[in-house]
Formats: sequence, structure tokens, C-alpha cells
Amino acid sequence: MMIFTLGYVFPEQLQIPVQGATVKDWNPKSFWYHPWGRSGVHRGIDIFAKEGTPVLASTGGFVIFSGKISMGGNVVLMLGAKWRLHYFAHLKNSNNHRIGFVDAGEKLGEVGTSGNAVGKSPHLHYSIRSLYPRLWLYPQLEKAKVMYAKSRMYYIDPNTLLKPSKG
Repeated sequence: MMIFTLGYVFPEQLQIPVQGATVKDWNPKSFWYHPWGRSGVHRGIDIFAKEGTPVLASTGGFVIFSGKISMGGNVVLMLGAKWRLHYFAHLKNSNNHRIGFVDAGEKLGEVGTSGNAVGKSPHLHYSIRSLYPRLWLYPQLEKAKVMYAKSRMYYIDPNTLLKPSKG
């Protein structure tokens, strides 16, 4: 129980993970949009920016993976406060960051078009996923007939948490 509680000790004040981006650089209705390609629903937001724009850690945390996967292309996966995974995808390259602790605002990579974003406008796909299901959400999700309600209990809408960066 102590380890679980430890994840809630650290503050989580998220900032927009693309340098210079504002809330006008993504469609707030794209989170959980259906239909969305092979994944069925869009489990994050796409923040559009010029290719090569720095991608910054949205909060402090621990980078647990930096590399390449098929759909996301070059990605960074970070564990942050409240046991939340922060996923940064379609980066220009995947060798910019190391495994280990990062501070909010630290550069993780650059906006790109890797993975299934090849041939599309450069953007960062950003999603936040809880490590545990938020069971209290299930009744209202099921009642509202939310697509993939069981999966939706794990995903957090970045629109509700992102604040403009300070730099």
C-alpha cells in the first residue's frame, strides 16, 4: 500500500508537451473519437507543429521506454505522478532520450511523422493512461454507451489537464 500511495505524493501540473504550442494546435474533440483507424478510437490528442519542434516532458517522471514501435513510430513512454503513463508518439527520431528521471519541460525529442503518421502533417500524438482502471467511471460510461467503455476507464483526456508551458 505504501508504494501505491507514493505515486500520489508527487505533484502533477501538466504542461503542453510541444514547445510553443497552445490549445489551438489540436482538436479537443479528437480524444476518444470513433472511428479511428486500426485502433478503433483515438486514445489521445494530436498536437500539430512544424517538424523538428521540441517535444517536452509534460510533467516530471521516469522514462521507461524510448524507441520504435509500429503504429507510434519513434516514441517515449514515461511514468508520472498518480501512476499515469504519458505516451509521446510520431517523434522525428527515437534516440534523443535515455531511460531515467526527467523534469517537466525537459526535451524528449522532436515533432515528426514516424509510424502511422508517415505522409501526414507533423504532429505529436500525446496520451495519458492510468495504470489501474478508474472503476467509478464505468457505470456512467456504460450508461452513455461510450465506445470501448472498459478500455476508456484507463485513459485520461489530456484536454482536461494541459496548461500552457512557462517557457
